[in-house]
Amino acid sequence: MLAVHFDQPGGPENLYLKEVAKPSPGEGEVLLKVVASALNRADILQRQGQYAPPPGASTILGVEASGHVVELGPGCQGHWKIGDPAMALLPGGGQAQYVTVPEGFLMPIPAGLTMPQAAAIPEAWLTTFQLLHLVGNVQAGDSVLIHAGVSGVGTAAIQLTRLAGAVPLVTAGSQYKIQMAEKLGAAVGFNYKEEDFSEAAMKFTKASQIVLHVEGAGVNLILDCIGGSYWEKNVNCLAADGRWVLYGLMGGNEVNGPLLSKLLFKRGSLISSLLRSRVKKYKQTLVKAFTEQVVPHFSTESTHRLRPVVDRVYPVAKIQEAHKYMESNQHVGKIALELPQ
Repeated sequence: MLAVHFDQPGGPENLYLKEVAKPSPGEGEVLLKVVASALNRADILQRQGQYAPPPGASTILGVEASGHVVELGPGCQGHWKIGDPAMALLPGGGQAQYVTVPEGFLMPIPAGLTMPQAAAIPEAWLTTFQLLHLVGNVQAGDSVLIHAGVSGVGTAAIQLTRLAGAVPLVTAGSQYKIQMAEKLGAAVGFNYKEEDFSEAAMKFTKASQIVLHVEGAGVNLILDCIGGSYWEKNVNCLAADGRWVLYGLMGGNEVNGPLLSKLLFKRGSLISSLLRSRVKKYKQTLVKAFTEQVVPHFSTESTHRLRPVVDRVYPVAKIQEAHKYMESNQHVGKIALELPQ
């Protein structure tokens, strides 16, 4: 089969398609013939040599995919049949023509979605579902500040925050991106290049508390993929007893200043979370909960219809171009890849 490959860490120019052996499903696994995959920051970091796949996982890039079940390994429980369309969360291996998947990591593809749209769901939406509910304990009425508001996770977070009855606020780097976020349901957006998002968030929540007759300004929950460079603004706009969930370090990993005293003063919680390195049982439980509680809302019949946002679809042969586009930070939503059939 063909798979995305690189011989040594570095830039996008190191990526190419290579013929490698097709994997065989092990105990409790299925073999998925991949139609589409999608890019994630994890792919960029792995290509750069900064993020190794979990022990035992495929070294091929790709942590999500959509396609069809073509083989069942021994010990499968009978939930899936040959030919079934499915989307899958993966520890790696998705940017290839075939990938093996634990059957508990597969989800049905909602009616009306294309394969690239389906491939854009597993990693971003499961990450978001986990951050909001399992880690951040989002409550109806909470104000939720979402950094990188039109990234894959950002576009999912806006919609899942609304579904939870909470209020999404976003940061983004252009007026166009803010408009796109507002179309998806963001209550307000802050251009971090032009204003202090911390002050703007405080002002917005203060105005909201007067209207809603609630006490205390500040955001109740922050979904933060930036890290170091945002620490002070994050803690400044956090409400008393607020939760700050860190899941990325795009803005660096160093903090210089009185973070702990500021956090303590607000009785704030700083919680970190990653999905790729979680154990198999945790992921299976997460996939099951997401399939039951969220997947039905992607269907056209849902009153709270969710939609994966796909910016561009590249043939996998243009993998270098796809990585360059992701690194330019111009995209809104996900960048998908189509595999040759």
